[in-house]
Amino acid sequence: MEQGLSEIGVLFVAGFGPITTDATQSRGLYADILGLPLKPYGDNTDYLSTEDGELKGCRHFALWPLSQAAQSCFGRDEWPTDLPTPQAWLEFDVENIAVATEGLLARGYDLLISNRQEPWGQSVTRFLSPEGLLLAVSETPWLRD
Repeated sequence: MEQGLSEIGVLFVAGFGPITTDATQSRGLYADILGLPLKPYGDNTDYLSTEDGELKGCRHFALWPLSQAAQSCFGRDEWPTDLPTPQAWLEFDVENIAVATEGLLARGYDLLISNRQEPWGQSVTRFLSPEGLLLAVSETPWLRD
């Protein structure tokens, strides 16, 4: 039997949102016009997000600037020109990040970062989907019930 998402250990969608190239324009649409309860995340005024439960159906919705996504994956502000530029990010919380990461590697996925511990306590593996989304499997302790 071919291994599916259940064997990767997906528990829930941890977060979703557009990857932005113009923070002002995106803020205007999502916060001002659509009225989403977006707030700056700490001192980062271009990363606007909701808190868990503020937006029903999504534990974490955020406008993630492309430069910050590039910094997260490659340690620089520019997205590499030899890779598709993602339009959105989607993150799945998993039972075990090491098992999920190995499962992705075993299926031939090229990982942008692999089981990295972030300063805020999240463990994450990032890769591009066939559609060009910036996908992640992660362990996000504060989002778990």
